[in-house]
Amino acid sequence: MKSDLFTAEYLAQPATAPGMTLQNSKSIKYAVNGEMHARQGSMIAYRGSLQFERKGQGIGGMLKRAVTGEGLPLMAVRGQGEAWFAQEAANCFIVDVEHGDSLTISGRNVLCFDATLSYEIKTVKGAGMTGGGLFNSVFTGYGKLGLICEGTPIVIPVMAQAPVYVDTDAVVGWSSQLGTSLHRSQSVGSMIRGGSGEAVQLMLQGEGFVIVRPSEATPTKPTAH
Repeated sequence: MKSDLFTAEYLAQPATAPGMTLQNSKSIKYAVNGEMHARQGSMIAYRGSLQFERKGQGIGGMLKRAVTGEGLPLMAVRGQGEAWFAQEAANCFIVDVEHGDSLTISGRNVLCFDATLSYEIKTVKGAGMTGGGLFNSVFTGYGKLGLICEGTPIVIPVMAQAPVYVDTDAVVGWSSQLGTSLHRSQSVGSMIRGGSGEAVQLMLQGEGFVIVRPSEATPTKPTAH
């Protein structure tokens, strides 16, 4: 059988080292040798001797809870083999988190991550209940973090004298040392009469960066049980 489909561009090659790599722009390949964590329902294929376990809670190196900020359950993948992860053909990116780094990520943008990373679910400071509660995951430690984004993300530097204002539904994540608060861009009277619809944004201040996607969040589809 002959086809361009069987060229090296599309062919899954055997892993040469454990860990996470981009298979292509829409999927992440993970060579598992021990344990890693991933979003439930995101595994699209695997080979080898792997076990997938839904996680409810944990302490220390285990998951604190099997829910990210957007109510997305996580699973532990254990054993030896290769697994591929994707989510509705969203663009995939890999972030290397080093010792001393702290990255805040919206739960809906988490695809998979090394078990060496620690994370804690926190309410975004200054956001209150406006903006949907804004529960995000703060990642620390060291290891690789696989992210997904609908469309091509924009990374905007944040400087001390130049705060950045982002739509709460479009934000993917930011460097955790940034200060956060809510900002109203129009008066209450304007909102009542009908304004731009962008009444409240998340204001980020300090030195760091923020990642946004070029669209607002769409409703999360219910998870099948």
